[in-house]
Amino acid sequence: DPDSVVLCVLATDEEDEGDIALQIHFTLIQAFCCDNDIHILRVSGMQRLAAILGDPEPGAEPRDLHCLLVTNPHTDAWKSQGLAEVASYCAESRDRN
Repeated sequence: DPDSVVLCVLATDEEDEGDIALQIHFTLIQAFCCDNDIHILRVSGMQRLAAILGDPEPGAEPRDLHCLLVTNPHTDAWKSQGLAEVASYCAESRDRN
């Protein structure tokens, strides 16, 4: 549901820059985001992003952090002040565009 997506984070490391399949994947994701007015944030340092997000739960499948979608839980009570700030920034940016 693109209406519930607040932000798309595309993350790479230096070794990913030569991966043509990943770059094509990113191009398609960016086109989808642009068509649906979803803000895109490109970051480097997937290992740092993994550290910020914390370790997955024991027994969980390995995570692919190349593309993260931050979604709006459709409630007024945000559990994270950081997510509330990101949502506020995105809403203000949409109003200016």
